[in-house]
Amino acid sequence: MIFQAGVISEWTNDSQRFLLEHFDTIHNSPSHIYHSALPFCPSSSWLQEYYSTELSFRVKVVKGLPVEWGMCHCTVMLGGPTLTLSYHSNTVAVGSKSGDVIILNAVTGIQAAVLSGHRDEVQCLTFSLDGSSLVSGSHDKTVKLWDVQTGGVVKAFSGHTGWVWSVSISADYTTIASGSEDKTIHLWDIHTGKCQRIIKQQNSVIYTRFSPTDPKHLISTCNNKLLQWDTNGHQIKPPFDSTCTAFSPDGTQFVSCYGQTITVQKTGSGASVTQFYTTDKHLRCCCFSPDGRLIAIAGHITIYIWGITGACSETLIGHTNSITSLTFSSSTTLISASQDRSVRFWQIGSPSMSLTRTSPKFISLSVPIKFIALQTIDGIAITSHSDGMVKTWDISTGLCKASFQTPADEFQRGDVHLINGRLIFVCNTQWGDGRVYVWDVERGKSLSVIDVPGPLQALKISGDGSRVFSLGETFIHAWSVQTGEFVGKVQTTLSDLSGGSLIVDESKVWAYQPQFKYQGWDSEILGSSSVQWSGIPLPNGSMLWDPKHTRIKNAATRKVVFQLPDRFTKPVDTQCDGSYLVAGYESGDILILDLRHVVL
Repeated sequence: MIFQAGVISEWTNDSQRFLLEHFDTIHNSPSHIYHSALPFCPSSSWLQEYYSTELSFRVKVVKGLPVEWGMCHCTVMLGGPTLTLSYHSNTVAVGSKSGDVIILNAVTGIQAAVLSGHRDEVQCLTFSLDGSSLVSGSHDKTVKLWDVQTGGVVKAFSGHTGWVWSVSISADYTTIASGSEDKTIHLWDIHTGKCQRIIKQQNSVIYTRFSPTDPKHLISTCNNKLLQWDTNGHQIKPPFDSTCTAFSPDGTQFVSCYGQTITVQKTGSGASVTQFYTTDKHLRCCCFSPDGRLIAIAGHITIYIWGITGACSETLIGHTNSITSLTFSSSTTLISASQDRSVRFWQIGSPSMSLTRTSPKFISLSVPIKFIALQTIDGIAITSHSDGMVKTWDISTGLCKASFQTPADEFQRGDVHLINGRLIFVCNTQWGDGRVYVWDVERGKSLSVIDVPGPLQALKISGDGSRVFSLGETFIHAWSVQTGEFVGKVQTTLSDLSGGSLIVDESKVWAYQPQFKYQGWDSEILGSSSVQWSGIPLPNGSMLWDPKHTRIKNAATRKVVFQLPDRFTKPVDTQCDGSYLVAGYESGDILILDLRHVVL
């Protein structure tokens, strides 16, 4: 392979981003590069252009492909909301709602270890300066000191009577400070495990941090006030308004946020260094870069990067729920945790990017998709959104063909189907009144109202459009779309269908259990014998579709032959018929894949 001079930097940047974003695929199954990695390179990338000939015989992304590399180069999805994180030397510690501390490799995002010991969610974490120790605070009212090398608990500190919200280690590694809901800061002797001093506050202590250079100086936030203390419990500066704060790496400055104002001050004199503003009213956490030149501030779901001089350089969009924690791992990489169950790794200040850039194009702030229908025979995908909008999409071009507004702006479960040229929409209300409404979308006309017994887990229209299937806790009921009359029912043998779903094709209806089991029946004769699978058999009979993990497996060997990349995982709904796979996201975007070239 011979490169021209101007291509080398582009090739290097593309290759680096490609390796970072698709590390799991490349590491676990190199043979999947052409199916599950290269087709998802941005349309303007050098790799997409260079391999265009070879990619034409592989999976084709019809809609949803980003134009350029986004700033988020890796997204790690975890089993629950991520509440806090801390970083040291390519190691990321993540606090979870389950009480575990999850250790991730900061380069690849791969889970390296799980530290178990807390009985309730872990709200705060911090590494020691040398990275050998990790301190955690939990809703179980305890503080724990971990040996990072062994993963064992060195000491447990008990004494708080409320949830522990924040922890910090002094620069000389002698003292741990913990702030709690019980309105106190406890100072613990690391070597003896005893509480040296209790500093009482007026309200819950949300944040406390030692200066990175002065082991006798710490700051805390309490009731939207920033306070400064020495380790004898004396307040050394007057309090002022602040909702979140952070020290600079050298300890000479700190940043504080209040309302829409961000202020950088000198630690010693309190003199203002700079002050800048944002339109975001929900500033939650902040941090300095290791070189002290950048400040990252998190709003509700947006991250802002500011230069120390007050110039906003970048805005990072991608999280879909509250951001809980931020930390720089280098002067060009930021790590964020969110209640959307993800940890994201952002590349800051790449020379190939403009000053203000969002994450991949398929992420946006439009109305969330509630569910998707795929009708390859009609050449369309249909999406329904949380505001009641129904859209049809051409699956060969990815273009929106038509949009219709329905009155169903508050609903839980639903489905939509093109039947004899008419869009039929079924849904039940968000308030769970047990009724399913059947609408003719284009005419804006109600066709029928169905009274469904018991809690409703899912709704689907049959492949031929004649029936509505409803999934309860143990039964699947069938109803006529046109009249709303009861047709039949069948009892499932799957346990715990809470959160389960229904999937239909031309001849089968499948009940899906969250524990990854599927049970299917002939949709015409619900009472016939059923079969259980580890996936949904596709029409060609040689492959299984696993909606939970958005992947396709060889039906004979159960080996994965296609897997969506990490950044495209966790869709709200997916549909697959063997030729196309359609995925809808909370962001409101849709991804359409042509799978006709997937080989076993």
